[in-house]
Amino acid sequence: MRRKFVVSGVAMVALTASGVLTALAPPVAASSGGTIKVAYENYGTNITLNTLMQKAGAQFQKAYPGWTVNLEPIAAPENPYYTKLDLMSQSASTAPDILYEDTFLVNSDTAAGYLAPLDSYLAKWSGWSQYSAAAKAAAKGVNGQIYGVSMGTDTRGLWYNKTLLKKAGIAVPWQPKSWADIISAAQKIKKAEPGIIPINVYSGVGTGEASSMQGFEMFLYGTNNPLYDTATNKWEKAGAGWQSTLSAIKTLYGDGLAATPQNALNPNWGSTVGEQELPQSKLAIDLDGSWVSSDWAPASKGGVAPWSQWSSVMGEAAMPTENGQGAGKVSMSGGWLLSVGSHATNKQMAFNFITIALSQQNSLFYDIGAGQIATRADVASAPSYKASSASISAFSSFVPFTHFRPAYTAYPKLSNEIQVITGQVMTGQATPAQGVASYNKYLASLVAAKSVEPAP
Repeated sequence: MRRKFVVSGVAMVALTASGVLTALAPPVAASSGGTIKVAYENYGTNITLNTLMQKAGAQFQKAYPGWTVNLEPIAAPENPYYTKLDLMSQSASTAPDILYEDTFLVNSDTAAGYLAPLDSYLAKWSGWSQYSAAAKAAAKGVNGQIYGVSMGTDTRGLWYNKTLLKKAGIAVPWQPKSWADIISAAQKIKKAEPGIIPINVYSGVGTGEASSMQGFEMFLYGTNNPLYDTATNKWEKAGAGWQSTLSAIKTLYGDGLAATPQNALNPNWGSTVGEQELPQSKLAIDLDGSWVSSDWAPASKGGVAPWSQWSSVMGEAAMPTENGQGAGKVSMSGGWLLSVGSHATNKQMAFNFITIALSQQNSLFYDIGAGQIATRADVASAPSYKASSASISAFSSFVPFTHFRPAYTAYPKLSNEIQVITGQVMTGQATPAQGVASYNKYLASLVAAKSVEPAP
């Protein structure tokens, strides 16, 4: 699940305002001194995250004289980042004290022994009361303990270029009511504008978790065949919903309605979409995340692809369910945490770093710059946050019908299998039916039969 990060100049000023550092320090006594090691992803355009860590490090060191913060940014896309973080966390000599943790990995990383529970520290932190119930649940392990503090969340939907849709004879504002409406729109765009990519749907191993979550699962959760049945607490076998989803991917790529597989399988494709394809009007519809517009901020605020006209050119629509059934619309949400490593020698001081990094002011800075949906109430209600993006209202409105990935130990491996299968289908190496069979075979090898139920 890829993020884009840019800097808000206004928020940065707030971070350095007189008296801020003292206010950020939690009311906990520090020991004589030591070092806090912070590992996080610093790949591509992660400007806001990197700036946040630098600022929080300086604030922490001022609040706690004698303590040093060592930042260890990992320059890698998501999947390699996860692998590097795992390798670091396996040994006390290399493990970070603070981890930038994707919510869907909480249970697998807890099972591996990489994370420390934070309940006793959170109980003494006044800031914890500002977090939504959903944000707290996203950081909770199957054992009921909390393993991180939310940095923000997101939703996913359809970004579309109003001008390109109008040229294809599609009325705007556009809100498709079914997958058939989406495919029909893509076909009209291809006919009217042969040089334009009608739609982007992430698929294959190149774009990692984006292929699973922004692509495949945005379709699958619009069927009656989710990955996991929360009512029975069992994994579902692939069935009709899988068949429909993979068939849609086959149609989009097989009929030339999406990007070429060569481009779509490039690990940098997500960056290309936000920084080039959309602002240069080379792509008409993008199934993507709420953070995309953060690329287009002014250069003075860290925008990597400044685009002052984007709010008048781009529109936002909810992703419809397959045939408009159920809620009629669907979204997926995720988010990242700051967690304390199980090998941290002073877990209290590691937690103190988190309270500084994710104070109201720092969270406001981060959520605005990174295009996040705020999970702290005092950030969500801030006037500067509400005015930060023309798209924040639309993507926030997707929350009532959003879904979360099943954050269990098996999910990361199942996600990798989804990426392989979608890649095979998009390139014509496998049929949707073969993809369904491959997934069910893999699921059976990974999860005990008692934890799997038949496809609906």
